[in-house]
Amino acid sequence: MDGTSASPQQMNAQQRSAKIREVVLAEGVRLRQRHPWLLHQDALGAGILAFALLGMLGSAALYITGHMAWWVCLLLNAFFASLTHELEHDLIHSMYFRKQRVPHNLMMGLVWLARPSTINPWIRRHLHLNHHKVSGTETDMEERAITNGEPWGFARLLMVGDNVMSAFIRMLRAKTWSHKLKILKRSLLVYAPLALLHWGAWYVFLGFHAANGIASLLGAPIAWSASTLEVMQVIDIAAVVIIGPNVLRTFCLHFVSSNMHYYGDVEPGNVIQQTQVLNPWWMWPLQAFCFNFGSTHGIHHFVVKEPFYIRQMTARVAHKVMAEMGVRFNDFGTFARANRREPQARATAGLNPAETAMR
Repeated sequence: MDGTSASPQQMNAQQRSAKIREVVLAEGVRLRQRHPWLLHQDALGAGILAFALLGMLGSAALYITGHMAWWVCLLLNAFFASLTHELEHDLIHSMYFRKQRVPHNLMMGLVWLARPSTINPWIRRHLHLNHHKVSGTETDMEERAITNGEPWGFARLLMVGDNVMSAFIRMLRAKTWSHKLKILKRSLLVYAPLALLHWGAWYVFLGFHAANGIASLLGAPIAWSASTLEVMQVIDIAAVVIIGPNVLRTFCLHFVSSNMHYYGDVEPGNVIQQTQVLNPWWMWPLQAFCFNFGSTHGIHHFVVKEPFYIRQMTARVAHKVMAEMGVRFNDFGTFARANRREPQARATAGLNPAETAMR
């Protein structure tokens, strides 16, 4: 059967996936012919990284000098940090400076510094490439770690926006001490050093201000030492310019990604079934801080080597052919089905996610 001329109903999943790839790649070629500057992929990647880092530093400077409100700085830096996540994802697939290891690894290091809440990107590379091989299964550690396949409840709400809390809850769930120790060791390995500092400072920030709030309500303010107040002044600034933005970005990305990927009843290798397009209007506040991930990441599963900005530009064409070939759009039932494609008895829902969260 000729997959390019047959109707979608006559095609198997492999042929429909090939049709999507053909159409999306052709649109990418057309865009590059129309806009030759898109051919300078390395320069574009480096330029976007410079823009994101300068944006984060600039808004931080404006906040610190009193020229910008804290919440404006936090929101701006969450957006800029979302750009660096997209760049890291492209770097994992070796889309920038593929044959030049020094600038390539420099970019990897810089996107990690912009997002200290995440795991080591060189470790994530192995997890993400495995994700493409086993998406939707128990062995997809990358998505399982950010709560894909987890029944919705208070535990998932805590886990989806807090990487360390996610690892801690999984450690508590482990049935043996050897398994608990394995989770602890793995978490320390993948989070060292940046994420341990990031989440540690976040908990100190929350604890300090919670203690002050409770003490104030009780009418017994705490007399902190001068050194403690000096440290907290630094942490308070960091909470606005880097920690808070990444907590917000993490929640938005993990919420969107874990719900746009299907889990459990996905046919092995069937890319059509691996994801949905999740782009309702009411999710735009979330999409804004994960760079439209729900709308465009599904495209990536079909055309792995297209940079994120090309996916944004080809989205309209891609969505049309994806819908024609049977990719789901805005399947909100996923929230009630623990990300299964079809309804399933709650007792069969998997409760053994991967050992660490990573994005």
